This record gives sequence, structure tokens and C-alpha cells, in this order.
Amino acid sequence: MLPTREQAEALLLEAAQCNPGQWDDHSRTAAHCAGAIAAACGLDAEKAYIVGLLHDIGRKFGKRHLGHVSDGYSYMMSLGYDEAARICLTHSFSSLSLDDYIGKFDTTPDELELIQNALSGIEMDEYDKLIQLCDALAGAEGVVDMDARMEDIRRRYGSYPPEKRAANFALKEHFEALAGRDIYDIVDKEHYHP
Repeated sequence: MLPTREQAEALLLEAAQCNPGQWDDHSRTAAHCAGAIAAACGLDAEKAYIVGLLHDIGRKFGKRHLGHVSDGYSYMMSLGYDEAARICLTHSFSSLSLDDYIGKFDTTPDELELIQNALSGIEMDEYDKLIQLCDALAGAEGVVDMDARMEDIRRRYGSYPPEKRAANFALKEHFEALAGRDIYDIVDKEHYHP
């Protein structure tokens, strides 16, 4: 289940008031990209927009690294939004393994177990892949070059595994093949700003 677009916007607005920062504009950019790419690929653009908007909703609960994944997953599940909860979980793991995570492991043992158990039951679908791609395209200021976004993450966290970099570019190629167009054109890289 998913909230409506209006409900998702309200959830993000409330979350941003709880934990101000640039993450909400990053989420708006991810949503914009997800909706545009989904439409170009024949996917459900409304669903893509909503899950893109809510992928980082766990940041509502404070400045956490891996903890935002379990926070977002648990929060969306508590509201009955299992499709959004899934994306809160999968957006950080290109191979559905904790080895993919870039950042601090700031979870409790119970939260870590929750993430591992939930990941083990998932087979990636187009929406999981789409939000992973859009997370790599979305800056707080608008759509950014993927190389620049990954370099920014490397600078902030100290590393960016080559396997994850390769996975992001494979996703870009996958969706460009589905759409028959360049991703940056689809998302209006030069003009979109949240």
C-alpha cells in the first residue's frame, strides 16, 4: 500500500520540520526523477514519485546513517505503507547486502537484524532499481551528475565502492535502454530545481 501524493507530501513536510536539513529537497529531486523516468519507461509514474519522495523519510527521526533505513522502514510499516517501507529499505543496497552500505553502522542489534531479515526476503523490482538510480541523481539543489554525487558521498563518508559505482551506471544504462533516451534529458537536469 502507498499513501497518495498529497499524503506523501504532508509526511515529508512534517518530517522536515522534525529534522531540518537538505535531505527533504534531495527527496523532492529523487521523486521528480523517479516520476519522469517511470513515465518514460512505461512504469507507474505516480507510484515512482511517491516512493521517491519517501525513500529517506527515516531521516525524520534525526541525523542517523544506517539508522535512517530502519527508521524509515519501521515508520512506513507502522502506517501500513508497505511499498514505501520496502523502498526505504532497498534504496541503500544495490545487491541487497549490508556490504553495500556507505556510512556508519549506527543501528542497535535489533535494528540491524530487522534490516537483514527484511532484505533477505526481497527480490529487486523496477521500482527498487529506479529509486537507487534516482538517489544517485538527486542533489538538494536539483538533478546532479552521477559522478559528482558519488564523489560528494565519497568525500563525506571516506569511500565509495567501485562495485556500487558500477551498479549505479548499470542502472542508468538499464533505464536509458527502456526509455530509449538519455536519463539526464528525461529528468531535465539543466532546469529542474526543487
